[in-house]
Amino acid sequence: MAATPRFRFAPSPTGFFHVGGARTALFNWALARQSGGTFVLRIEDTDEARNRPEWTQGIIDALAWIGISADAPHFEGPHFQSGQIEAHLTAADRLFGSGHAYYCDMTHEDVERRAKFEGVTGYGGWSRNSGLGPGQGRVLRFRVPEGTTVVHDSVRGEVEFDNASIEDFVLVRGNGTPVFLLANVIDDAEMGITHVVRAEEHLPNTPKQQMIWEALGLDVPVWAHVPVLVNEQRKKLSKRRDKVALEQYRDEGFLADAMVNYLMTLGWSPGEDEIQPWSVIEEAFRLEDVNLSPAFFDIKKLTAFNGEYIRAMGTAELTEACRPWLPSEWGAEPFASMVPHIRERLKTLADAPGAVDFMYVDDPEVDEASWDKATKPEYALPMLRDVIGAYEGADWDHPTLKATMEGLMEGYGIKLGKASALTRVAVTGRSIGPPLFEALEVMGRDESLRRMRNALVRLEAETGD
Repeated sequence: MAATPRFRFAPSPTGFFHVGGARTALFNWALARQSGGTFVLRIEDTDEARNRPEWTQGIIDALAWIGISADAPHFEGPHFQSGQIEAHLTAADRLFGSGHAYYCDMTHEDVERRAKFEGVTGYGGWSRNSGLGPGQGRVLRFRVPEGTTVVHDSVRGEVEFDNASIEDFVLVRGNGTPVFLLANVIDDAEMGITHVVRAEEHLPNTPKQQMIWEALGLDVPVWAHVPVLVNEQRKKLSKRRDKVALEQYRDEGFLADAMVNYLMTLGWSPGEDEIQPWSVIEEAFRLEDVNLSPAFFDIKKLTAFNGEYIRAMGTAELTEACRPWLPSEWGAEPFASMVPHIRERLKTLADAPGAVDFMYVDDPEVDEASWDKATKPEYALPMLRDVIGAYEGADWDHPTLKATMEGLMEGYGIKLGKASALTRVAVTGRSIGPPLFEALEVMGRDESLRRMRNALVRLEAETGD
């Protein structure tokens, strides 16, 4: 009977959680769930100089945000690589005892001098037959066999490596600590990992790791190397140059469902309609359908996805989702009443306060450029007077308010947008915002007319009329 599939995601806690790592985790998560297998979270925390506990918690929290959490079925972990050091060194001893590895006392400087002298690049296997045993400062190197290594990759097919181009690589450093290549293999073997799905940047390490698996007499896992993410210049996403932290997108008001949906389209597609719920994506995802080309992480497209998800939310759900971005001193109203009217304009949840902030102040800050443009036409002053007069006796609902202004604009021979420009600036302080008449209805007659009258006083003073 075939082993139950076990997938793993093995990040290092050395910074914020990269969106590329999130995409790889989601690929593994989908495969584990659709196969009835297990997703194993392993924290590769052996780099003590760079690791921090808060980065580890950040990984766990970020994964939970996109739906991969310890309380979900098919999840196992987190395990920590630092707890496996003894197993790593035991495996190293086995490889030395079987002749697959040997000790080398050449320092880095020794290797450079010898390579320069012989006109070669890298380490030339010079200690292979030295017969050295363990000792202070000596590294343990893997004895790379002659021939070729063929990696059977579920995404890339058969990838062949000439072993002559692979130097005898280090397994254990001179200070006695195992290197990543060895630790990664032993952890996977100890945890029964059957599938290694990771970014293509790890492909050059794969023949070396496969050699270790085979030298230990272990069944090699299924390999799959998915395309890296690139920016608009088609350069690999960099923490130093690009906006790559998943936590940053979360804190800026992107929805988890939108982020998950978008990340799953990077290198793979659920079909003609890319906007799909996780249930559909999970069932449809296949490694063999993953593209080979680098995937463009397009923030504009992600934002469009987010807008689609926001517009699909119910009013109560969206109101609650926006709450963390609203100032604590704001009451539930008038925001809740405005949600249906600002939904179409929101790109992220963080946009919500700016869409309605004018309602929470006694007098909005006026954008002077908008004021100048709105008050420039000769009809601005009489039109504002007429609007105030008509609104004083009108029913206070947005259809009536709109119809009233439409009746006035006919007398001036102008369109609704021009007729409402000064009223909008008077009430909101700016020329762009939520639907004007709905905002007036929510603000109420008294407050709306007070702001209009204040604007009228200013305009009369400026025009001397």
